[in-house]
Amino acid sequence: MNILDKIVIDKRKEVDLKKELIPIDIFERTPYFERKTISLSKKLRTSQTGIIAEFKRKSPSKSVINNTVKIEDVAMGYEHAGACGMSVLTDEIYFGGFLDDLIIARENCSLPLLRKEFIIDEYQILEAKGFGADVILLIAAILTKAEIKQFSELAKSLNLDVLLEVHNEEELHKSIMPSLDMLGVNNRNLKTFDVSLETSKTLSTLIPNDFVKISESGISSIEAIKELKPYGYQGFLIGENFMKTNNPGASATEFIKSLL
Repeated sequence: MNILDKIVIDKRKEVDLKKELIPIDIFERTPYFERKTISLSKKLRTSQTGIIAEFKRKSPSKSVINNTVKIEDVAMGYEHAGACGMSVLTDEIYFGGFLDDLIIARENCSLPLLRKEFIIDEYQILEAKGFGADVILLIAAILTKAEIKQFSELAKSLNLDVLLEVHNEEELHKSIMPSLDMLGVNNRNLKTFDVSLETSKTLSTLIPNDFVKISESGISSIEAIKELKPYGYQGFLIGENFMKTNNPGASATEFIKSLL
């Protein structure tokens, strides 16, 4: 059993418990449920840098990354740095995230917010909308084609952008459908945790141009972005590079300035 399998088992237990405790109409009554969302895919199509900066306290592969900075400071810092969007990890067990992180980020910046989560139920999509997200992540490795269609169509009906993440050609072929906005290629092998930009390069030719292409994981240098841009990538999700510093916003500022 790989780490993703373990995460999904725990996530199903978590969501089943939440569904018993918190009815869906609670999310539908929040002020955020009716707010006009901001499209990350549209911003990426016109961005010079395409940086999606992440807030992540820890990860299964790196343990604690940064558990001292405040999300409000990071959100303001990322916006000031000129990031295109912000990714917020909301998984608590494996990544140290909380749903409230989304609300705090939403109140402190006007960037499109991606809820980075292991979505296995429609409940989590309504939850994302109610907590101020603009974008949801769907992971092809843990979903069937029917689930990808069901979840992405629900998200679109709520005016949420959809980022679908793939790791290989097989996942990509089952995933391509009109209800997606962005296709993300994760350069990390989930079985070994090895990272290779070759994954993004190889899969780039198989992704139709209708979708914004995003490269994820292992992007820690300007050179990596310059290497991937000729392959049609317009978005670059940077997870640990900024967060492993004392001031993620300042790190993002320096990085984005170097790209321009």
